[in-house]
Amino acid sequence: MKRFPLLTASAIAPVLSFSVQPALANDAAIESNGPAVEQILVIGHGASLNNAIEKQRQADAIKSIISADAIQQLPNDNVAEAVQSLPGITIERDQGEGRFVSVRGLSPNFNSVSINGAAIPAPNADSRAVALDVIPAELVQTLSVTKAATPDMDANALGGAIEVDSLSGLDHKRLFYTTKAEIGIDSHQDESSPKLSGAIANPFQLKQGQLGVALAASWHDRGFGSDNIETGGNWEFEDQANLAELEQRDYTINRERFGLGLNIDYHYSPNAQYYLRTLRSKFTDTETRQAAGIEFDDAQPINTNGEAAAWRELKERTETQEIESYTLGGKWLKNDWQFELQAGQSESSEDTPEHIAGAVFETSDNLSAARFISTKKPVISTVPDFFAGSAYELAEIEWAEQITTDTNRYFKADISRNYSFGELPSAVKFGIKSSRREKDNDTNIWVLEDFADNGISDDALLLTPYLGSEVDYSLGLFGPAINSEPVVALANSLVGDDFFDAQASRLEDFTVNEDTDAAYLMNTTEWPKTKVIAGVRYQKTQFKARGQGLDEGEFETIAKNVEEDHWLPALHIKYAMSDDTQLRAAWTNSVVRPTFEQLMPSFVFDGDEAEFGNPELEAQTSQNLDFGLEHFMGRASLFSAFVFYKDIENYVYETNVASAEQWQDFSEAITYVNGDDAKLMGLEFSWSQQFNHLPKPWNHLLAGANFTITQSETTVSDGEEVREIDLPYQSPRIANLMLGWENEKLSLRASANYKAAYLQEVAVLDGKDYDLYQDDQTFVDLSAHYFVNDRLRINLEAKNLTDQSYYIYTRNDQFNAQYEEYGPTYKLGITWTSP
Repeated sequence: MKRFPLLTASAIAPVLSFSVQPALANDAAIESNGPAVEQILVIGHGASLNNAIEKQRQADAIKSIISADAIQQLPNDNVAEAVQSLPGITIERDQGEGRFVSVRGLSPNFNSVSINGAAIPAPNADSRAVALDVIPAELVQTLSVTKAATPDMDANALGGAIEVDSLSGLDHKRLFYTTKAEIGIDSHQDESSPKLSGAIANPFQLKQGQLGVALAASWHDRGFGSDNIETGGNWEFEDQANLAELEQRDYTINRERFGLGLNIDYHYSPNAQYYLRTLRSKFTDTETRQAAGIEFDDAQPINTNGEAAAWRELKERTETQEIESYTLGGKWLKNDWQFELQAGQSESSEDTPEHIAGAVFETSDNLSAARFISTKKPVISTVPDFFAGSAYELAEIEWAEQITTDTNRYFKADISRNYSFGELPSAVKFGIKSSRREKDNDTNIWVLEDFADNGISDDALLLTPYLGSEVDYSLGLFGPAINSEPVVALANSLVGDDFFDAQASRLEDFTVNEDTDAAYLMNTTEWPKTKVIAGVRYQKTQFKARGQGLDEGEFETIAKNVEEDHWLPALHIKYAMSDDTQLRAAWTNSVVRPTFEQLMPSFVFDGDEAEFGNPELEAQTSQNLDFGLEHFMGRASLFSAFVFYKDIENYVYETNVASAEQWQDFSEAITYVNGDDAKLMGLEFSWSQQFNHLPKPWNHLLAGANFTITQSETTVSDGEEVREIDLPYQSPRIANLMLGWENEKLSLRASANYKAAYLQEVAVLDGKDYDLYQDDQTFVDLSAHYFVNDRLRINLEAKNLTDQSYYIYTRNDQFNAQYEEYGPTYKLGITWTSP
């Protein structure tokens, strides 16, 4: 009977640290990534797992990898969720779904993301972090995270380089196809979520050479939501903790994700190969947010009555993010020389058409006897007028639209040659890369107010005619929802130049160009027990930014040009202590430029207060050390331990520079600065085991686990006081566990992902009591696959069985900044695969 691939190297990827770096060339033909690269792609059961561990033994540098087979073993909806089980990896979630990836406790802004070799820019306006929830997991053939780069790789991955590779038609010896249909249920919203995906790949034998064509597609329409309570950290900590304001929120979301990938490979001969890689992904969120909040006249302690203003607010928008990637390349082998040329373009965009950015209804008179209960979930407890529509009047409608585009075009050439250094086999590799990136943001905002002056009657301003059914809110009393239709109708009748907010709109607009040119040289030499890779990369970047500033009410156009270059040496060593144990070591250097929000030249000067970006910021550079031991314990079993250290220079943070000489006329001057060095160190432990040596039925067991411990430090200053902090996003403990059992009919998987509480945001200007921390989280997922026959599989999956919430706190875990609940989700599906 043919088996679906149940267990792969990547199925226990939490415990494997794969390495794919330049290796000595095969003298007969081009390797899958050329003679200077070992490509690891493992499928199958025990034999393939054992083969994967052997490839790890032979690989050169530190790289974790996961394949499509492993991704399908657990309920992963997108690329971020698929990568979360790898050592040292955590993910940031949006509405309970994985979005951003953090590597070894560093901000997602410190990572690079590429698809089939093309670097992917960020679709959102102010960040470098690529939201990986845009890419469906079904389009992925392999996912990898490189933690120690060689000189032939881009150096802009201070955290890690996340690489997505899609299906090739030459991955299969004959026609291959698979299709999957499933239905999901969100327990919070009781919404059903259909999903369809499929792939087809076929090799064609031509008169001259071989052609491979692969097509993969995925569509997912997901309905879900969450309940939220947040204070934004608006506590006053004196003799006791008093709360200034809080807001209850209910989110209802429909998320439609579509992806399509088409790849063409042509092997003219063993010594000449050509390829075209394409991927397009579209992600559309339609979100409605109902909010009800109060602001006390005087900050109140828990369970204490006080007067408060109350408001109700509606936000509703449809946001579309798209990622497109196109890569064209070829490889040629001539004698001991290999040549590879590659050109590509990738584009990300985020488009939010005209929408309700905020429709606010406020009480005309303060509510008496308003209070809150609990400091962790401070639910509003107040008088009946809080729920009465007649108590509220329309105060303001913010109407907005925004579009951001980010395009990257690149060309690179790599040349490598085998030679002998004495009697030692060696290889030299060198190359160039040139990339041109342009990011553009256009925002328009209208603020509609003073309705009575524009002919709107008092009755039309009351909340009552806008109200609909009760909000389904599980955390406390909420009241009826605000209907969007009459709000949209009123906004459309008023939107025009009279209400255009020129300051908010124009200050958000910018165009940025980043042009980067790089060249590298590296050498590989192999002794009987040792392999050494040494080299250097030179990288030069020219940054151009154009935006607008506001000086005492007058707009000014501003442009800034900055140029910088870096020499980035690297050294990788692998040493075989014995047949079963080897050591790895790497010294690397990396560089990441600040975020676009930090670099923007826009400014606002208002009296003695100023706020501005800083395009003069220096890039953040890091010297990285990695040491590891791998012990092979027999068939498909491995223990490994790694220690790592990063010394980061020019760490960027926000502060008040009014004490600086050029800003002494200002009482407040808020901007971003390069601070002191930051340091990060940690340990990664990994273990995997296949228990086929045990008696039945225990011989069908498999397990994997990893545990990462990190510690970091840097200093920040508000212009007067200097204090020491952990790096934001750096969780001190990360752990993953996978348990499985399978035979020829049934495959079971359980996984747990844990991360300890960590600093999320530093309140440099307000002091350490107002730093924001994310609480610890543990997610447990289950999956079961039953094989009806050799073609048909039934899948049952469950996510977030622990009903894990999202909790942000300030000062300590008793004081809410944000609390959000999502609930578990369940899926039932069938998969049909070619024989």
